[in-house]
Amino acid sequence: MDAVSRREEDNLLKSTKAKAMKECDSLVREFAECATGRLVSVAWACRDQHKALQACIYSYTNPDSMAKVRAEYLRLRNTAPSETSTTS
Repeated sequence: MDAVSRREEDNLLKSTKAKAMKECDSLVREFAECATGRLVSVAWACRDQHKALQACIYSYTNPDSMAKVRAEYLRLRNTAPSETSTTS
């Protein structure tokens, strides 16, 4: 089967976002440091850090990257041994 269910799609996106956050950790820290102690002013005071963080995360979650993740998931799912077979 070459289709991904909605649940599988959601799980793939969640795991990809988690990987992106881990890979972009230094940018996450920069943004967090900038945002510390700010309320409304974070919108303009930390704009550059936020844009850099968003760009990093997008590099992992853009449509092309997600298509690759989906294709790899399907490849692994289709080559995995069937759990329905029994051995004696």
